[in-house]
Amino acid sequence: MIKASYEVLQPANTQSFLVRKFDKLAFDAPYHFHEEYELTCIIKGAGKRYVGSHMEDFVSGDVVLLGPNLPHCWKLEGGDILPSEACAIVIQFNDAFLGDEFFNKFELLHIKKLFQKSGCGISFHSDTQAEVKQLLMNLVEEKSNFRILIGLLEVLQCLASSDEYILLDQHRIVAERTSAERERINPVFAYLVENFRKQVSLDKAASIANMTTNAFCKYFKKVTRKTFMETIIEYRLNYAIQQLVQTDKPISEISFESGFGDVSHFYKMFKAKMHLSPLNYRKRFMRNLASSAKKLSA
Repeated sequence: MIKASYEVLQPANTQSFLVRKFDKLAFDAPYHFHEEYELTCIIKGAGKRYVGSHMEDFVSGDVVLLGPNLPHCWKLEGGDILPSEACAIVIQFNDAFLGDEFFNKFELLHIKKLFQKSGCGISFHSDTQAEVKQLLMNLVEEKSNFRILIGLLEVLQCLASSDEYILLDQHRIVAERTSAERERINPVFAYLVENFRKQVSLDKAASIANMTTNAFCKYFKKVTRKTFMETIIEYRLNYAIQQLVQTDKPISEISFESGFGDVSHFYKMFKAKMHLSPLNYRKRFMRNLASSAKKLSA
């Protein structure tokens, strides 16, 4: 069982922050956290993104800024994926990499506000996503450390000036916990991330948090505003929705792959959330997709 791991990042002597390009190996990283901000752009790949207690699909072009101590990981989906079929650019830095007071300057006010929002995790879309992707692709090829620094500031200003974003873990369930609380809740979310499609044990989760089951249930509800079972079902339904729209697998197979041991229970939970049966949800999605394609070709 993989727990949320604490990562120590050490830039080279010639750099005050890290700019790296990763292949498939980066997507094998466990649910982890670190004290630095992290800006990630997915160049190639698709799957599930986990940020704090939030989970959703990601595709190529995904641009996300994470604040310090916010646990996260990206998991590829789609069978056997070659290293050349997955790629990400990642920049990691702390808010004092240019000095303690640098980002307190008036000219950098918008970036300072960006940092404050990043505690939730920020996903950017539309023109901002495309612009930042291109800036980062240029930045990762740059040889001059000075131009890399200026490039990073330009990227941050671009993000800070944008209103094309959504906040991910809006309740800041994990990032704003005390260090002791993070040590307790992070491994529980790591357990869920790695096991929600399998048999998940309340007793196991409680033991990970070093609590009795009753105390754990109350603690988890207090921290997440959801019960432990509600969180598991949310993860499973999110995964099932991806499978419904991206594959032609039978409903029963998707039910079991998503972690539901009983197909009728899957139907009941799915309909309660989506107000449609899984089959009708798939049919509606395909109709909407065909309609959109027809409009584009007209």
